[in-house]
Amino acid sequence: MIDFSEFAVLRQEISLIAVFVSLLVFDIFASRRGRESLYLVACIMMVLHVIVGFLPSPSGSVFGGIYVSNPMTTLMKNILSMGTLIMFMQSYKWLVGSFRQGEFYVVTLSTLLGMYLMISAGNFMMLFIGVETASLPLACLVAFDKFNQKSAEAGAKYILMTALASGIMMFGLSYIYGATGTMYFDDIQQTLDKLPVALIISEIPLVVLGFIFFFAGLAFKISIVPFHLWTADVYEGAPTPVTAYLSVVSKGAAIFALLFALWHAFGSMAELWYYLLWFLAAITITVGNLFAIGQKDVKRFFAFSSISQAGFILLGVLTGTAQGLTATVYFVLVYLFSNMAAFGVISAIECKTGKTDIASYNGLYSNNPKLAFVMMLAVFSLAGIPPFAGFFSKFFIFAAAAGEGEYLLVFIALLNTVISLYYYLLIVKAMFITPADEMTCERIQTDPYNKLSLIICTIGIVAIGIISGIYEHIGSISFGM
Repeated sequence: MIDFSEFAVLRQEISLIAVFVSLLVFDIFASRRGRESLYLVACIMMVLHVIVGFLPSPSGSVFGGIYVSNPMTTLMKNILSMGTLIMFMQSYKWLVGSFRQGEFYVVTLSTLLGMYLMISAGNFMMLFIGVETASLPLACLVAFDKFNQKSAEAGAKYILMTALASGIMMFGLSYIYGATGTMYFDDIQQTLDKLPVALIISEIPLVVLGFIFFFAGLAFKISIVPFHLWTADVYEGAPTPVTAYLSVVSKGAAIFALLFALWHAFGSMAELWYYLLWFLAAITITVGNLFAIGQKDVKRFFAFSSISQAGFILLGVLTGTAQGLTATVYFVLVYLFSNMAAFGVISAIECKTGKTDIASYNGLYSNNPKLAFVMMLAVFSLAGIPPFAGFFSKFFIFAAAAGEGEYLLVFIALLNTVISLYYYLLIVKAMFITPADEMTCERIQTDPYNKLSLIICTIGIVAIGIISGIYEHIGSISFGM
């Protein structure tokens, strides 16, 4: 007999598959004139999908516990869905008139489904399936502009690095399974709970080695140093909407997956992975900031900025507390609106000028004050300048780390925050102080969809920092886990 309660647990995945299939059928069978409305149909269906995601849903597990759903996983999926919707809205001018619009939506939603599976995994095999379901279509998105040499090159680099990271991760998972006899998070945790940390190293060292390989695979997705070398080249070569998707949605999914794996499978090894995350957080923040200073291409600039932001997120992850989890989820939510706002402006300027170098922003304020204002809000939020939401996201991350006595790491992060102010202000200087050249003297007409996405992101940057109930709601879910 069919248990319909299982379908309720899988509500978000079923809704996403319905959107996926509907767009695929529409693209195949619609007339040539009908396909002209495909973009609008895709955005409307994603809006409905986001609304479905916010409806109350039961917690539980299905398929023998390999899939787990609870209020926190639901919230995380909603954040990724909102990021995907905003990316669709910013893709209009780039996709308009393309005969491959349907392919773009289908491939993007395939990656999103994989990210859903990553977040809800209660078993390492489900996690790995989710990673692969997300990664392989992402390589297609990176190389989607096949007539652009940089896009093709970025796609080749990304698929090679993804294959290597997946191989390393699976190698680590085989060690974990060989040492514990299970792939379930809870069972691994119970096995490790029986031994002190010192005995874990001596009695089952394969678990430690397996964890290192597993972490390396996910670190690639998050762009943690030293697994970050692909990031700048891929961000520069990929189409700008895809770059935004990589920097926010893909990174967010990997962070959430890492959080659950550390909490539910390797919590007993916290004394071991704590030092690893401590060092990587410090080095990632520093390397990202230092390399961002010298960048001339704005997409490479935000690539190193995203690496630095990943280091900040690790501060919340390594605390291993409910407060750290709350701060991490809140940080990713704020980062979504801030980064998507920046890339919306980048997309608008690139569509007009064909350039992504920072010099293209010289004098932007003189003829495009609204775009300059949105970009200024975005970089101020990313830099952590009050009263924007980015200030509060970093404050809560620092407070969570300081609450666990991580004063040195918080001090390093604060120093790097000061450094980041310098390079973020370089863009503000270009827009408001540096004289305009011939290209930036022209007025840029932003399409209505991208304009709406920028309005949404601007509201998010301002409102999330003011409305304290958002952080409190995330906290109530975190402390209830």
